[in-house]
Amino acid sequence: MRRETLLAGGLFFLSAVMGATPAGAASPARQDLDLGRADSALQTLAAALARNPNDAEAHNLRCRVFYEEAQWDQAILDCEAAVQFAPGDSSYHLWLGRAYGQKANRVSMVFGYPLARKVHAEFDQAVHLDAHNAEALADLGEFDVMAPAVVGGGLAHADAIVQQLRSVNPAGALTLEARIAESKKDYGSAEARLKDAIRQSSYPANAWMDLAAFYRRQGRLDEMTAAAHTGASLDASHGPALVDGASNLALAGRETQTAIQWLQQYLSSSAQSEIAPAFVVRAQLAQLLRKQGDAEAAQQQLAVVRALASGYRIPFANASGREAGL
Repeated sequence: MRRETLLAGGLFFLSAVMGATPAGAASPARQDLDLGRADSALQTLAAALARNPNDAEAHNLRCRVFYEEAQWDQAILDCEAAVQFAPGDSSYHLWLGRAYGQKANRVSMVFGYPLARKVHAEFDQAVHLDAHNAEALADLGEFDVMAPAVVGGGLAHADAIVQQLRSVNPAGALTLEARIAESKKDYGSAEARLKDAIRQSSYPANAWMDLAAFYRRQGRLDEMTAAAHTGASLDASHGPALVDGASNLALAGRETQTAIQWLQQYLSSSAQSEIAPAFVVRAQLAQLLRKQGDAEAAQQQLAVVRALASGYRIPFANASGREAGL
Protein backbone atom coordinates (compact mmCIF):
# COMPACT_ATOMS: atom_id res chain seq x y z
CA MET A 1 0.00 0.00 0.00
CA ARG A 2 1.30 3.45 -0.91
CA ARG A 3 0.72 5.38 2.30
CA GLU A 4 -0.38 9.02 2.06
CA THR A 5 -1.16 10.85 5.29
CA LEU A 6 -2.38 14.27 6.29
CA LEU A 7 0.88 14.99 8.09
CA ALA A 8 3.51 13.77 5.67
CA GLY A 9 4.00 13.97 1.93
CA GLY A 10 6.43 12.57 -0.57
CA LEU A 11 7.52 8.98 -0.92
CA PHE A 12 6.71 6.75 1.98
CA PHE A 13 8.03 3.28 1.25
CA LEU A 14 6.14 1.19 3.74
CA SER A 15 4.17 -1.89 2.84
CA ALA A 16 0.71 -2.46 4.21
CA VAL A 17 1.58 -5.80 5.78
CA MET A 18 4.79 -5.82 7.74
CA GLY A 19 6.91 -8.90 8.25
CA ALA A 20 7.31 -10.17 11.78
CA THR A 21 10.53 -9.58 13.62
CA PRO A 22 12.03 -12.77 15.06
CA ALA A 23 11.52 -13.28 18.78
CA GLY A 24 14.53 -12.44 20.88
CA ALA A 25 16.04 -9.97 23.29
CA ALA A 26 14.51 -7.08 21.36
CA SER A 27 10.91 -8.42 21.61
CA PRO A 28 9.82 -5.83 24.22
CA ALA A 29 11.14 -3.11 21.93
CA ARG A 30 9.23 -4.69 19.04
CA GLN A 31 6.02 -4.45 21.07
CA ASP A 32 6.79 -0.82 21.89
CA LEU A 33 7.40 -0.21 18.19
CA ASP A 34 3.97 -1.57 17.28
CA LEU A 35 2.27 0.45 20.01
CA GLY A 36 4.05 3.67 19.11
CA ARG A 37 5.96 3.90 22.39
CA ALA A 38 9.08 5.35 20.83
CA ASP A 39 10.81 6.59 23.99
CA SER A 40 10.34 3.25 25.74
CA ALA A 41 11.63 1.34 22.70
CA LEU A 42 14.70 3.55 22.44
CA GLN A 43 15.50 3.02 26.10
CA THR A 44 15.23 -0.76 25.74
CA LEU A 45 17.32 -0.80 22.58
CA ALA A 46 20.01 1.45 24.07
CA ALA A 47 20.42 -1.07 26.88
CA ALA A 48 20.56 -3.96 24.41
CA LEU A 49 23.22 -2.22 22.34
CA ALA A 50 25.22 -1.34 25.44
CA ARG A 51 25.43 -5.07 26.12
CA ASN A 52 26.15 -5.97 22.50
CA PRO A 53 27.02 -3.13 20.11
CA ASN A 54 26.99 -5.61 17.21
CA ASP A 55 23.34 -6.62 17.72
CA ALA A 56 21.98 -6.25 14.18
CA GLU A 57 18.36 -6.80 15.22
CA ALA A 58 18.56 -4.06 17.85
CA HIS A 59 20.10 -1.67 15.31
CA ASN A 60 17.34 -2.47 12.82
CA LEU A 61 14.61 -1.92 15.39
CA ARG A 62 16.15 1.34 16.53
CA CYS A 63 16.32 2.43 12.89
CA ARG A 64 12.61 1.74 12.62
CA VAL A 65 11.83 3.75 15.75
CA PHE A 66 13.76 6.71 14.37
CA TYR A 67 11.98 6.15 11.05
CA GLU A 68 8.63 6.44 12.85
CA GLU A 69 9.84 9.66 14.44
CA ALA A 70 10.96 11.03 11.05
CA GLN A 71 14.56 11.28 12.29
CA TRP A 72 16.02 10.16 9.00
CA ASP A 73 19.74 10.69 9.73
CA GLN A 74 19.57 8.64 12.91
CA ALA A 75 17.50 5.98 11.15
CA ILE A 76 20.11 5.69 8.40
CA LEU A 77 22.96 5.27 10.88
CA ASP A 78 21.26 2.38 12.65
CA CYS A 79 20.02 0.72 9.47
CA GLU A 80 23.53 0.92 8.03
CA ALA A 81 24.83 -0.73 11.20
CA ALA A 82 22.23 -3.51 10.93
CA VAL A 83 23.32 -4.21 7.35
CA GLN A 84 26.98 -4.11 8.37
CA PHE A 85 26.49 -6.71 11.10
CA ALA A 86 24.03 -8.91 9.17
CA PRO A 87 24.63 -8.28 5.45
CA GLY A 88 22.65 -11.34 4.41
CA ASP A 89 19.35 -10.20 5.91
CA SER A 90 16.93 -9.06 3.20
CA SER A 91 14.69 -7.08 5.54
CA TYR A 92 17.60 -5.03 6.88
CA HIS A 93 18.49 -3.90 3.36
CA LEU A 94 14.82 -3.07 2.76
CA TRP A 95 14.67 -0.81 5.81
CA LEU A 96 17.94 0.89 4.89
CA GLY A 97 16.49 1.62 1.46
CA ARG A 98 13.37 3.07 3.06
CA ALA A 99 15.43 5.32 5.31
CA TYR A 100 17.52 6.54 2.36
CA GLY A 101 14.27 7.18 0.48
CA GLN A 102 12.82 9.40 3.16
CA LYS A 103 16.06 11.36 3.41
CA ALA A 104 16.19 11.74 -0.38
CA ASN A 105 12.74 13.33 -0.36
CA ARG A 106 13.94 16.08 1.92
CA VAL A 107 17.21 17.23 0.36
CA SER A 108 18.10 19.12 -2.80
CA MET A 109 18.36 17.37 -6.15
CA VAL A 110 22.16 17.49 -5.92
CA PHE A 111 22.09 15.29 -2.84
CA GLY A 112 18.83 13.53 -3.62
CA TYR A 113 20.03 11.73 -6.74
CA PRO A 114 22.93 9.94 -5.02
CA LEU A 115 20.59 8.93 -2.20
CA ALA A 116 18.01 7.71 -4.68
CA ARG A 117 20.63 5.47 -6.24
CA LYS A 118 21.28 4.05 -2.77
CA VAL A 119 17.54 3.45 -2.34
CA HIS A 120 17.45 1.41 -5.53
CA ALA A 121 20.60 -0.49 -4.61
CA GLU A 122 19.25 -1.48 -1.18
CA PHE A 123 15.81 -2.50 -2.49
CA ASP A 124 17.46 -4.47 -5.25
CA GLN A 125 19.75 -6.20 -2.77
CA ALA A 126 16.78 -7.04 -0.54
CA VAL A 127 15.10 -8.75 -3.49
CA HIS A 128 18.36 -10.47 -4.50
CA LEU A 129 18.71 -11.92 -1.01
CA ASP A 130 15.08 -13.06 -0.83
CA ALA A 131 13.15 -13.25 -4.09
CA HIS A 132 9.98 -13.98 -2.08
CA ASN A 133 10.18 -10.81 0.02
CA ALA A 134 6.88 -9.29 -1.09
CA GLU A 135 7.51 -6.02 0.74
CA ALA A 136 10.86 -5.55 -0.96
CA LEU A 137 9.40 -6.34 -4.37
CA ALA A 138 6.53 -3.90 -3.81
CA ASP A 139 8.84 -1.13 -2.65
CA LEU A 140 11.27 -1.73 -5.51
CA GLY A 141 8.39 -1.63 -7.98
CA GLU A 142 7.04 1.58 -6.45
CA PHE A 143 10.51 3.11 -6.69
CA ASP A 144 10.77 2.11 -10.35
CA VAL A 145 7.43 3.78 -11.11
CA MET A 146 8.34 7.04 -9.41
CA ALA A 147 12.08 7.40 -10.07
CA PRO A 148 13.81 8.22 -13.38
CA ALA A 149 16.10 5.80 -15.16
CA VAL A 150 19.15 7.87 -14.18
CA VAL A 151 18.81 6.60 -10.59
CA GLY A 152 17.80 3.05 -11.54
CA GLY A 153 14.05 3.48 -11.92
CA GLY A 154 11.78 3.33 -14.94
CA LEU A 155 8.55 1.67 -16.03
CA ALA A 156 10.33 -1.15 -17.84
CA HIS A 157 11.92 -2.16 -14.56
CA ALA A 158 8.56 -1.87 -12.81
CA ASP A 159 6.95 -4.17 -15.39
CA ALA A 160 9.61 -6.79 -14.63
CA ILE A 161 8.89 -6.52 -10.91
CA VAL A 162 5.19 -7.14 -11.59
CA GLN A 163 6.09 -10.52 -13.02
CA GLN A 164 8.17 -11.42 -9.97
CA LEU A 165 5.56 -10.15 -7.54
CA ARG A 166 2.70 -12.02 -9.19
CA SER A 167 3.89 -15.38 -7.87
CA VAL A 168 4.47 -14.03 -4.36
CA ASN A 169 1.59 -11.61 -3.84
CA PRO A 170 -0.95 -11.51 -6.71
CA ALA A 171 -2.88 -8.60 -5.20
CA GLY A 172 0.34 -6.64 -4.75
CA ALA A 173 1.23 -7.27 -8.39
CA LEU A 174 -2.15 -5.89 -9.48
CA THR A 175 -1.66 -2.82 -7.29
CA LEU A 176 1.73 -2.22 -8.87
CA GLU A 177 0.20 -2.65 -12.33
CA ALA A 178 -2.32 0.02 -11.35
CA ARG A 179 0.48 2.38 -10.33
CA ILE A 180 2.21 1.82 -13.67
CA ALA A 181 -1.03 2.49 -15.55
CA GLU A 182 -1.72 5.62 -13.51
CA SER A 183 1.77 6.94 -14.24
CA LYS A 184 0.97 6.49 -17.95
CA LYS A 185 -2.32 8.37 -17.44
CA ASP A 186 -4.22 5.19 -18.35
CA TYR A 187 -6.70 5.80 -15.57
CA GLY A 188 -9.27 3.27 -16.73
CA SER A 189 -6.76 0.44 -16.57
CA ALA A 190 -5.46 1.68 -13.22
CA GLU A 191 -8.97 1.61 -11.73
CA ALA A 192 -9.63 -1.84 -13.17
CA ARG A 193 -6.42 -3.27 -11.73
CA LEU A 194 -7.21 -1.81 -8.27
CA LYS A 195 -10.63 -3.43 -8.37
CA ASP A 196 -9.00 -6.72 -9.37
CA ALA A 197 -6.64 -6.33 -6.42
CA ILE A 198 -9.59 -6.02 -4.06
CA ARG A 199 -10.88 -9.41 -5.24
CA GLN A 200 -7.44 -10.98 -4.88
CA SER A 201 -6.38 -9.39 -1.61
CA SER A 202 -6.09 -11.14 1.73
CA TYR A 203 -6.64 -7.69 3.26
CA PRO A 204 -9.54 -6.22 1.24
CA ALA A 205 -9.92 -3.28 3.63
CA ASN A 206 -6.44 -2.11 2.65
CA ALA A 207 -7.14 -2.65 -1.04
CA TRP A 208 -10.32 -0.57 -0.80
CA MET A 209 -8.28 2.25 0.72
CA ASP A 210 -5.86 2.04 -2.21
CA LEU A 211 -8.84 2.50 -4.52
CA ALA A 212 -10.09 5.38 -2.39
CA ALA A 213 -6.68 7.09 -2.66
CA PHE A 214 -6.79 6.67 -6.45
CA TYR A 215 -10.23 8.27 -6.61
CA ARG A 216 -8.98 11.15 -4.46
CA ARG A 217 -6.03 11.78 -6.75
CA GLN A 218 -8.47 11.82 -9.66
CA GLY A 219 -10.78 14.28 -7.91
CA ARG A 220 -13.60 11.71 -7.81
CA LEU A 221 -14.40 12.52 -4.21
CA ASP A 222 -17.85 10.94 -3.92
CA GLU A 223 -16.42 7.63 -5.13
CA MET A 224 -13.44 8.11 -2.81
CA THR A 225 -15.73 8.55 0.17
CA ALA A 226 -17.78 5.49 -0.74
CA ALA A 227 -14.66 3.35 -1.20
CA ALA A 228 -13.23 4.50 2.13
CA HIS A 229 -16.46 3.60 3.91
CA THR A 230 -16.48 0.18 2.28
CA GLY A 231 -12.90 -0.42 3.37
CA ALA A 232 -13.66 0.71 6.91
CA SER A 233 -16.66 -1.63 7.10
CA LEU A 234 -14.38 -4.57 6.23
CA ASP A 235 -11.77 -3.73 8.87
CA ALA A 236 -13.31 -5.54 11.82
CA SER A 237 -10.08 -5.30 13.82
CA HIS A 238 -9.94 -1.48 13.41
CA GLY A 239 -6.40 -1.66 12.07
CA PRO A 240 -4.24 0.64 9.93
CA ALA A 241 -6.78 0.65 7.09
CA LEU A 242 -8.88 3.01 9.21
CA VAL A 243 -5.94 5.41 9.39
CA ASP A 244 -5.60 5.34 5.61
CA GLY A 245 -9.32 5.96 5.27
CA ALA A 246 -9.18 8.89 7.68
CA SER A 247 -6.20 10.34 5.80
CA ASN A 248 -8.06 10.13 2.51
CA LEU A 249 -11.08 11.91 3.99
CA ALA A 250 -8.90 14.57 5.62
CA LEU A 251 -6.81 15.21 2.52
CA ALA A 252 -10.00 15.62 0.51
CA GLY A 253 -11.68 17.81 3.13
CA ARG A 254 -14.52 15.34 3.54
CA GLU A 255 -16.34 14.05 6.66
CA THR A 256 -13.96 15.31 9.32
CA GLN A 257 -16.02 13.77 12.12
CA THR A 258 -15.89 10.36 10.45
CA ALA A 259 -12.11 10.68 10.08
CA ILE A 260 -11.86 11.52 13.79
CA GLN A 261 -13.98 8.50 14.69
CA TRP A 262 -11.84 6.14 12.61
CA LEU A 263 -8.62 7.41 14.17
CA GLN A 264 -10.11 7.00 17.64
CA GLN A 265 -11.20 3.45 16.83
CA TYR A 266 -7.71 2.60 15.67
CA LEU A 267 -6.13 4.05 18.80
CA SER A 268 -8.52 2.01 20.97
CA SER A 269 -7.85 -1.24 19.12
CA SER A 270 -5.39 -4.08 19.62
CA ALA A 271 -4.44 -3.89 15.93
CA GLN A 272 -2.02 -0.96 16.23
CA SER A 273 1.27 -1.40 14.39
CA GLU A 274 4.31 0.47 13.20
CA ILE A 275 2.54 0.90 9.85
CA ALA A 276 0.57 3.66 11.57
CA PRO A 277 2.51 4.74 14.70
CA ALA A 278 0.16 5.74 17.51
CA PHE A 279 1.92 9.05 18.15
CA VAL A 280 1.68 10.02 14.47
CA VAL A 281 -1.99 9.06 14.43
CA ARG A 282 -2.61 11.11 17.58
CA ALA A 283 -0.93 14.10 15.96
CA GLN A 284 -3.22 13.68 12.96
CA LEU A 285 -6.19 13.39 15.32
CA ALA A 286 -5.13 16.60 17.06
CA GLN A 287 -5.08 18.42 13.74
CA LEU A 288 -8.60 17.25 12.93
CA LEU A 289 -9.87 18.14 16.40
CA ARG A 290 -8.42 21.60 15.97
CA LYS A 291 -10.25 21.87 12.66
CA GLN A 292 -13.46 21.03 14.50
CA GLY A 293 -12.75 23.78 17.02
CA ASP A 294 -11.91 21.52 19.97
CA ALA A 295 -8.58 23.07 20.99
CA GLU A 296 -8.55 21.45 24.43
CA ALA A 297 -8.95 17.93 23.07
CA ALA A 298 -6.29 18.64 20.45
CA GLN A 299 -3.82 19.72 23.12
CA GLN A 300 -4.57 16.58 25.14
CA GLN A 301 -3.66 14.46 22.12
CA LEU A 302 -0.44 16.41 21.58
CA ALA A 303 0.53 15.87 25.21
CA VAL A 304 0.21 12.12 24.68
CA VAL A 305 2.28 12.39 21.49
CA ARG A 306 5.13 14.04 23.39
CA ALA A 307 4.91 11.45 26.19
CA LEU A 308 5.18 8.60 23.68
CA ALA A 309 7.78 10.08 21.36
CA SER A 310 9.66 13.07 22.71
CA GLY A 311 11.91 13.08 19.64
CA TYR A 312 9.06 13.42 17.17
CA ARG A 313 8.72 16.87 15.70
CA ILE A 314 5.00 17.44 15.22
CA PRO A 315 4.73 18.81 11.68
CA PHE A 316 2.18 21.51 12.43
CA ALA A 317 3.50 22.62 15.86
CA ASN A 318 5.34 25.90 16.25
CA ALA A 319 8.69 26.51 17.92
CA SER A 320 7.14 26.93 21.37
CA GLY A 321 5.86 23.36 21.21
CA ARG A 322 2.23 24.42 20.93
CA GLU A 323 0.21 23.51 17.91
CA ALA A 324 -0.07 26.41 15.51
CA GLY A 325 -3.37 28.19 16.00
CA LEU A 326 -4.03 26.83 19.50
